[in-house]
Amino acid sequence: MPDNNFHGVTPILKVSNFVASMDYYVQKLGFSKKWEWGDPPTFGCVIRDKISIFFCEGGQGQPGTWLMIFVENVDELYADYKHRGAKIVGQPTNMPWGTREMHVEDPDGHRLRFGSGSDGKPVDMEEVNRFWNALEPR
Repeated sequence: MPDNNFHGVTPILKVSNFVASMDYYVQKLGFSKKWEWGDPPTFGCVIRDKISIFFCEGGQGQPGTWLMIFVENVDELYADYKHRGAKIVGQPTNMPWGTREMHVEDPDGHRLRFGSGSDGKPVDMEEVNRFWNALEPR
């Protein structure tokens, strides 16, 4: 098999309002606008560290896509997003699979699942069940 290294993956999220989505990711989630295309813009990219996400207004993708993004410290991110006014739909919770996760929703119902290591903290299954039960079914 030829040696062909993969370099990354960039999800493409279908958005109903490109400008509103770009603003939400920059203002509420701390991403930076990398580029936009069209007049008015209907396609573009945000970045934060090693993560990039494309937006496409009215095409490509489906509403309610879930993304898993690993971060250094989900609790610090939670505090930042709470301060910024992001729509947090699940606060940091230790999961049985060894991550500590929180969920954020964007204006189009896409779910961003942020996680970091749980640092060996005990898992409270009642808390885990409350976390998942509080999420709207997709």
